[in-house]
Parts: sequence; C-alpha cells; structure tokens
Amino acid sequence: MIPEQEESSIDFGQIFAALKKHKRKYYKVLPIVFVVACIYTLGLPNYYNCEVKLSPELTSKRNTSSLATLASQFGMNLGSGAMGSEALFPTLYPDLMNSVDFKASLFNVPVHKKDSTRMMSYYDYMAKEQKSSWWSSIISAPFRLLGSLMGSKDTIDQHKVNPFMLTREQTRIVQTIDKKIVCDVDKKTMVITINVTDQDPLIAATMADSVKERLQNFITDYRTKKAKIDLEYNRKLFKEAKARYDKARQLYANFSDSNQEIILESVRSKQTDLENEMQLQFNNYNSIAQQLQLAEAKVQEETPAFTTLQSATVPVKKSGPARGKMVLIFVFLAFLCTTVWILHKENQLKPLLGL
Repeated sequence: MIPEQEESSIDFGQIFAALKKHKRKYYKVLPIVFVVACIYTLGLPNYYNCEVKLSPELTSKRNTSSLATLASQFGMNLGSGAMGSEALFPTLYPDLMNSVDFKASLFNVPVHKKDSTRMMSYYDYMAKEQKSSWWSSIISAPFRLLGSLMGSKDTIDQHKVNPFMLTREQTRIVQTIDKKIVCDVDKKTMVITINVTDQDPLIAATMADSVKERLQNFITDYRTKKAKIDLEYNRKLFKEAKARYDKARQLYANFSDSNQEIILESVRSKQTDLENEMQLQFNNYNSIAQQLQLAEAKVQEETPAFTTLQSATVPVKKSGPARGKMVLIFVFLAFLCTTVWILHKENQLKPLLGL
C-alpha cells in the first residue's frame, strides 16, 4: 500500500484574484476609517513634555573624614560610627514621589497658563482647566448628572488636604498627577530624571522645576533632620550654660566689690568658692560652645549637594499626539482586517496559514 501524501501549496494568483474581486470593499472601508481616524485624532488635546535631570551627592568616606578631623581639633573622637551610609538611596526617590503625601504637597503650587496671567493653584488647574476629548465628555456627562441628582458629594472641604483622608475629587487629581509626573533613576549613573507632561507648556516647565525643588528640600530635610535636632539641643545647652556662667560671674564680682577691705578668713574662703564656681561654669560653657560649633559643622556636612544636569525649560514644540502616525496605523489595521475578511470569504485564508 502506498500512503497518500497531501501537499498544500499557496496559489498567489488565486489570492490576488480574490482581493481584486472585492477591491470595492477597500474603496468603501479605507476612506471611512481615514475620516473616523482624523475625527478621533483631532479630538485629542495636545500635550507638552518637560524633562529635568540632576545628580545627587552621595555620602563618601572623604566627606566624613573631614568632619572627624574638625572634631579632633576640639579633642573629640567620632570613631568609625561617623562613616554613615546613605539611608535614602537615590533608587528610592521614585517611590518617594509616588507617595500620596508628596503628590498632595503639589496641590498648592501656583501656576498660570502660557497665554494667560491669571494665577491659580495646581489643584484648581487640574480640576477645572484640563481639556478632554469630545467623546469622553459625552460619556462622562450622564455619570456627572446622575451623581448630582443622587447628591453624592464629598462632606470634606476640597481646599483642606489631608493625605490620610482624601476626597473623591482629590483622589482623582492624585491619580492624574501620577500619570503626568514621573521620576526615574539610572541605577548605573544615579542620575535622577523628572519628566512632566501637561497640556500647557509653561505649566509643564513650572511643575518640573517645582518637583525638583521639593524633592531636593525633602532629601535635605531627611539627611539633616537628626543633625538639626542635635544642633537645637546644643543651642539649648549653650544658652543654659551661658546663663549659669553669667550668674556665677556676677555673684563673684558683687562679692569681691563689697568685701575688698575685709581680710577675714571666712570672707576669703567664700570668695575662693565663688571663684572656683565661676571657673567651673566657664569651663562647662567653653566645652558646650565647642560642641555647638561641631553640631553646626555637622549640619553643613550632612546637607547634600545637587548638580542640575538639565534645567526646566518651556517646550516649544508639542510632544503629541502624533496624529499622522495614528491615522496611518488606523488605515493599515483597516486594510489588514479587510484583507483577512476577503481571504476568509473566498476560502483562501486556510491555505495561506497552512491549515
């Protein structure tokens, strides 16, 4: 017995004939898709992109050793514990910016559009000045009407921002900011890139610069928080020590002035005691003054430095949408779908797929 072998070959002539037979289908579908794609893309609002790059200073052994050298001048030894490590590493900065607290802090940033001088908060701009496509406005209109009829309003004042309990509108704004403001860190170079997208070029640049400043301030406060607490404590000790020294010095001076001609042993003994007390308070005052200078140097040492690699500039050209490319993609997909439908109708699709 000889087994039968079935061979399937692709006849490009039949495929071309099938497509030519239904060429009018292309004449109907492609123009309609082209018009619909144009209407769709024209309804999309323009948006602009602003990018800021900065490089943070990382804690190094060289920096901490300079502080140890300064401490040694005051007779103090910081030891190996001074070689602290960077607790808030740059790779954690995107997580910091994604927090609700950080985004809510952007609500009060004053902004204004490029074609207007009217100042408003970033929250009001996001809530009232954002353009949307015409179909999204039509779709959301019934939901807004239903919400107003049912009386589903927030009982919390919209102008009061509590990150622990945001209103529905505030939550929506936070989610929108999450899409518009993006932070990325290069793990190799540790360069921080802040990317802001907005419908207005001036507001995009303003928010990029504001986010950069707030991020720097937050990191600076975090890095210097403990050092500032120690500085305030040393200032308190310095103030108290100075008051005790001034009091002891005043007592000694008054006692010496009032007992200059008295040579009694008890008077001399009392004067010696007051002098010793004054010297003791002076030594304590001098020691705390040195500690205060060291605490001030510690704050300066812990304050990080940032190098701005790319500053915020108002974009001249829009970043999107790329309407021409979108229309071409729509037309190509329509052409592809029409071709598949014709081949399926003419039974040419299975041989083409090898089924």
